[in-house]
Amino acid sequence: MSDELNRERQAVVDLARFGLPQTVAGQPFPLSEEGAPLVVDTDAGGDPDDAVALVLAAAEPTLALVTTVDELGGERARFARHLLDLLGRADVPVVAGADLGNTRMNCIEGLVPDDVPAQGGDVVEAVAEVCARTGGPVRWVGIGPASNLARVLTTRPDLRARLVVTQMGGAIEYRDPSRAEHNFRVDPAAAATLLSTAELPKLVLSDTTFTPEIEITEGSDLHRALAAGPAWARLVTAHLDQWFARFHPGTIQHDALALAAALQLPYVDLFHERVLLDGIGRMTVDPTGHQVRVSDGANYPAFLRWLTRGLETALDREDTR
Repeated sequence: MSDELNRERQAVVDLARFGLPQTVAGQPFPLSEEGAPLVVDTDAGGDPDDAVALVLAAAEPTLALVTTVDELGGERARFARHLLDLLGRADVPVVAGADLGNTRMNCIEGLVPDDVPAQGGDVVEAVAEVCARTGGPVRWVGIGPASNLARVLTTRPDLRARLVVTQMGGAIEYRDPSRAEHNFRVDPAAAATLLSTAELPKLVLSDTTFTPEIEITEGSDLHRALAAGPAWARLVTAHLDQWFARFHPGTIQHDALALAAALQLPYVDLFHERVLLDGIGRMTVDPTGHQVRVSDGANYPAFLRWLTRGLETALDREDTR
């Protein structure tokens, strides 16, 4: 066997822990990430797709930590804490992360009771604690800017090989060529660190997620079902209503699709690519770039059925508070 073939074989074997679809022999890899702790890094409180993703993540027994990014003086973390408590996940710690000064994206005004306390603020320590409790991989799902992840990767390089990163963000053909996709645009330096430092991250691109096929619209069946639901659902409805009134009469479920990819559900198509970012976070394909896995389409009807079932299952539970 040639040295080149040996190197290719070893490269495939080394990637087994990322849950890639087949072994060298053509047989499926075991779902090596199944059961691994789940960390969700979110800018919940702006577009309500984060809140929907948190509801779905809360149903995962492996959910171990929620961190917030692009903070609003700790209000995003308080909102996430309140939502998780109402969903019966008081066991999941919430940590307030990077505040990037982006106060425009606030659709949770007046929604969190005063008795919900401020949450802790050491993201790196919290992630290290999750990693210390397991000997295997830890799944990181980034559904906001990559600021917290960049800090973890740079201050704790020993954790890089432990984190299996899925990030909602980036675009190869963004709908506005003059700027980058939102999550990369808000903190392009962090996005660059993600690409250069994380080990073969999955990028669920805006090219894939930005479609009305996965949009929850004002007055839709899901919107009405949430409005008539238990306390957590009424909280999400009030959040949706602020978004609908201030920004847009619909919310595309970018973040839940990224969560599904992180859970290795078969809805998002991924392939290897090499990419570079410019100074404002715009992404281009470049053979000299960083190797990542990027999305290339999705089975939107199947994904939407999964999302709807998840919300309906949560709606069927009794109030927990």
